Amino acid sequence: MKIYREKDYEAISLRAANILTAQLVLKQNSVLGLATGSSPIGTYKKLVENYKAGEISFRDVRTVNLDEYKGLKDSDPNSYHYFMQENLFSHIDIDPENVHLLSGVAEDSDLECEKYERMIRAIGGIDMQLLGIGRNGHIGFNEPDSSFTVNTHVVDLTESTIEANSRLFDDISQVPRQALSMGIGTIMHAKRILLIANGESKADAIAKVVAGPVTPEVPGSILQLHPDVTIVADDKALSKL
Repeated sequence: MKIYREKDYEAISLRAANILTAQLVLKQNSVLGLATGSSPIGTYKKLVENYKAGEISFRDVRTVNLDEYKGLKDSDPNSYHYFMQENLFSHIDIDPENVHLLSGVAEDSDLECEKYERMIRAIGGIDMQLLGIGRNGHIGFNEPDSSFTVNTHVVDLTESTIEANSRLFDDISQVPRQALSMGIGTIMHAKRILLIANGESKADAIAKVVAGPVTPEVPGSILQLHPDVTIVADDKALSKL
């Protein structure tokens, strides 16, 4: 596990974008696993800048997203489909056919998860997976549990996750109580993993992910067993290591 200590969110975003840019320079047709939430917004902004500067192209890139809220249409401003369009896809030259996200309104959510797993395998797996980290140590929407869930699945969100994500909604009552998420096994099959974290609120989670026991009660702790993990974080997020 490699850890980069950066001074602030701007520096984290620059470092993470440069790592992703290097991945695309080395392999132009990379499969990127992408994350949502507030953490990667700066990274996506820097990637767009790198694209506009002619440093990279997304023409041959394929993407898969970690998760989506159950019950939200693609056009809903709080959906991750909408988030990705606003923050990345509409600003780069990616082929819409190469963009893959879970459907929050699929008639059969379990079948949607199974199809997503098959799709990821069919395109050759994930070359680099971008992750954030929840305050309770969740990655994707894999919440603390008694066991690790392997494949893409429907998950009940914890109250702490709902509260944390409510800042992105007008009211906490609007936050969905369920989501579709890649499983721990799916994430761990990515060839490379890049995790970003900033702020004191993530310090406990980062300390447990890096130096605590590997346990499903801290889902991110499983990353200790992956052969190629890079963490980019600021002083506050790393303060308890």
